[in-house]
Amino acid sequence: MSESDRDWLAAQFEEHREHLRAVAYRMLGSLDDADDAVQDTWLRLSRAGADEVVNLGGWLTTIIARVCLNMLRSRNVRREEPLEVRLPDPVVSLVPESQPEDEALLADSVGLALLVVLDALTPAERLAFVLHDMFGLPFEEIAPVVGRTPAAARQLASRARRRVSGAGLAAPDTDLARQRGVVDAFFAAARDGDFDALLRVLDPGVVLRIDAGGVHAAGSMEVHGAAAVARQALSGLTSLLPAVRLIPAVVNGVAGVVATRRDRPVTVIAFTVADGKIVEMDSIADPERVRRITAGTGVVPDVPGGPGES
Repeated sequence: MSESDRDWLAAQFEEHREHLRAVAYRMLGSLDDADDAVQDTWLRLSRAGADEVVNLGGWLTTIIARVCLNMLRSRNVRREEPLEVRLPDPVVSLVPESQPEDEALLADSVGLALLVVLDALTPAERLAFVLHDMFGLPFEEIAPVVGRTPAAARQLASRARRRVSGAGLAAPDTDLARQRGVVDAFFAAARDGDFDALLRVLDPGVVLRIDAGGVHAAGSMEVHGAAAVARQALSGLTSLLPAVRLIPAVVNGVAGVVATRRDRPVTVIAFTVADGKIVEMDSIADPERVRRITAGTGVVPDVPGGPGES
């Protein structure tokens, strides 16, 4: 392939990069893995060329789907601790700023709760659901990727759809300012140690998920119910809040915060607010992972050993 042909091919690929990253993120729930899948897809395209490809966008979507399917299957083989609370990578942006690539990544407001449900699907179910229900690919194109007939691919998507529907995911309030007001009231109540005020902003069926990472796995938990979540908030946040700074952020399309200590991000929390009440809280409390997730967002300067680092 000549240099001019490679440059043309690279330009064509760039036109599809955001779409491919969006597909991979929904398939994998990991920003780093999604970027790796996009890079692998480019390498395959650069080796094969596109001389005989009629629909480059469709061809690339099929290729990245195969790459993601292999990554999911490999991940499932390696995963040995299924009971650990594990949250997908969130897409974090500061208020009111938003990066164009983030908008493309979350065009249909893919919340963390949905990604948690998708993580519970088999790789083939997840692929069929994502490609068909989220991106509108026909089952005739999905079938070869999963090695099934179109009818069998349809059944995979149907099973996944029932799992997603059965999870009872709440649709968040669309007014971000209203969400933010509820989140602010939650932290004000936690600071004051006001149990009753916490109950007023929590839905009776609220779910709290905390992913503390592998090193601090004992801190990971899933808590259900307003009273239990309020007690956990009081025990976990009351002593923590004076030592941290809470930076408002948008986390996968909903109101959230990035907590920093000594100018270093340590926790990301996403709040799903529906009908003026918090129905879900998803917290990633692994500082190393949080630093990676928030890199480039402007939450803190990207300078090693910056202010306050000891």
